[in-house]
Amino acid sequence: MSLRIMPKSALKAWIQRLQERSFRIVGPKALHGRYVFDDIADPDELAIDYPTTLSAPKQYLLPSREVLFSFNADTMDMTAHIEAEPTVLFGVHTCDMHAIQLLDTVQNNGFADQHYRARRDALYLVSIECLKPCSAQCFCKDMETYSITETYDVHLADMGDAYAVRVGSEKGEELMAGFTNIWEGADSDQQRLNEVMSQKWQNFEFRLDATLSQLPEVLGAAMHSKYWDELGDICLACGACTQVCPTCYCFDVVDEVDLTLTHGVRVRAWDSCQIEKFAVVAGNHNFRSQLGRRQRHRFMRKGKYQYEAYGKVGCVGCGRCGTTCPVDITCIKTFNHLTQESADRQAAAEVKA
Repeated sequence: MSLRIMPKSALKAWIQRLQERSFRIVGPKALHGRYVFDDIADPDELAIDYPTTLSAPKQYLLPSREVLFSFNADTMDMTAHIEAEPTVLFGVHTCDMHAIQLLDTVQNNGFADQHYRARRDALYLVSIECLKPCSAQCFCKDMETYSITETYDVHLADMGDAYAVRVGSEKGEELMAGFTNIWEGADSDQQRLNEVMSQKWQNFEFRLDATLSQLPEVLGAAMHSKYWDELGDICLACGACTQVCPTCYCFDVVDEVDLTLTHGVRVRAWDSCQIEKFAVVAGNHNFRSQLGRRQRHRFMRKGKYQYEAYGKVGCVGCGRCGTTCPVDITCIKTFNHLTQESADRQAAAEVKA
């Protein structure tokens, strides 16, 4: 994987060339003082040097609402609705790239989701190296997601007046095809990149009191912690945390029919484990009616359950949930509180022994 160099002034021309080749371009753009992933009509709209986005790029793989298929009850016919167009997702931070890795694992595990697969096959990922923390809530160094060596098609690193470019796949080479304002990096370019990365490692700090490998054990020991009820006492059950999370993928499915009850569509939409009706089953029983239990489920799933199922912790340390929560429930505070509880229990046990 050789190093290539692209002048910053060439980025606009590259995007324009991709648009001429009928690629849909999506990337971070400013909106009311924040940043969101959205369609880029003019390359000048692209804010590639952004702090973080309000929502995650998962919406381009798992839309918040999508029609799965239409049906005709009279003829018993069903027609799948699979919509996917060649899309280049620009400026993806490395934490979000790790989130896409997890989604790839989940959605292709066992019976692959054909809608996800179609969008993923049509998606081209242009990631960018984060050279400093992107928000006050991020803890990507703890989650080992503040850099990446795979999954991307093209990866960029800011070197001041140019981007260091690495192409990671055949799809990446396809994006670069015919673009001439880029060249093979020299030894001096590699040295310069090494200096940039060396400074980057110094810009990030650990923010959790537990290591990534310790986190599943810490959470497992906290199953009966009273802290969950403390979180439940302040939680508003708004579901904002799961809406902005790059790895949440829970959904609801409903059938929408016409007045004749013979034609309709099946719709899939995002759901949230923090909403009261999420765990309601037949007989109106609710396995997680208490807010504290919902909070416990969310953190257990991120730090323990998904690790046990897929070998990857379900939190990438982006900090969006903490930034969005109106009552300041954050991963950093929660994980650190439970880590301290675990240490206190261990110390008490040693005293008794």
